Amino acid sequence: MAMENGKADRRLVVSFGEMLIDFVPTVAGVSLAESPGFVKAPGGAPANVAIAVSRLGGRSAFVGKLGDDEFGRMLAGILRDNGVVDAGVTFDSGARTALAFVTLRADGEREFMFYRNPSADMLLTEAELNLDLLRRAAVFHYGSISLIAEPCRSAHLRAMEVAKEAGALLSYDPNLRLPLWPSPAKAKEQIMSIWDQADIIKVSDVELEFLTGEASVEDEVAMKLWRPTLKLLLVTIGEKGCKYYTKDFRGTVGSFVVKQVDTTGAGDAFVGALLRKIVEDQSALQVS
Repeated sequence: MAMENGKADRRLVVSFGEMLIDFVPTVAGVSLAESPGFVKAPGGAPANVAIAVSRLGGRSAFVGKLGDDEFGRMLAGILRDNGVVDAGVTFDSGARTALAFVTLRADGEREFMFYRNPSADMLLTEAELNLDLLRRAAVFHYGSISLIAEPCRSAHLRAMEVAKEAGALLSYDPNLRLPLWPSPAKAKEQIMSIWDQADIIKVSDVELEFLTGEASVEDEVAMKLWRPTLKLLLVTIGEKGCKYYTKDFRGTVGSFVVKQVDTTGAGDAFVGALLRKIVEDQSALQVS
C-alpha cells in the first residue's frame, strides 16, 4: 500500500514521462507546411493525464525532466497552477524542452513533427528520480515514449519497479507515436516489453491494429493483448466509446455525443478521468 508521511495515500496518481510544447496551427484543416502560423500549448500525454486528474478534483503528481529554458519553466508553472505536485520535476541546463508541431488535416488525421534530438525529457536518469514520491503513488501511470532512448528508458523501468514494490497499480497507455521510433518493429518490441507488468492498459483502435496486426476491434482481437496479470484492458473506439475487459467481465460503454472539433488529448482526458475514479473506487476492477 502506498504511504505518505507514514499514512496510507490511496488517491495519489503519479504520472511519468514527457511534457512538451505543442505548436498548434492558427488555421484548422491544413497541413503543417500550409499553416500561416502557430500558437503554443502545453502537451505531452503523461502530463496531460496528471492535469486531467487534478482538474477533476483528484490528487496527482508528475515525474519528468524539462529543459532549463523559458518553455520548461513555463510548463512547470502550468503544472503548479493546475494543482499538480511537481516534486518529481527536474531541469536540464544542457538540453531544450521538447517541441511538437501538431495539426488536424482536412481529412481528419493528425500530423506530428517532433523536435527531440535529444530533448530534456529523454535525459532523465535513475539517480534523478524522486523515490519518495514514487512510493506514495496509488497509481503510477506512464506511456511508451519514455522507452525510446537511454537514459530515460532505465529511469522509466526503475520508476515502475519502485512504484510497484510500494503497492501502486501500474497504468499504461502506449500512446503510439511512430515518427519518434527508429522503426515500427522496434516500437512494437519495446511497447510490448513491459506489457506484462501493467495492471491497467488502455489502447486505441489504431494501436490495437498496430500491436495485433488485425484491423478489427472484435473481442477475440482485443483479447490477444490480454494477460493474466492484468486487472483492466480498455480499447477506445472513438465516437463509439470504449470496450473494457477484466478477469471476470467485459462490455462496451458508449460515448457522449458531441460536435467534434479536435481529438488531440482526448485519450489523455479519458485516462485521467478513469484513474481519478479508480483511486476512489476500485470496484471497476472486480465483480460487484
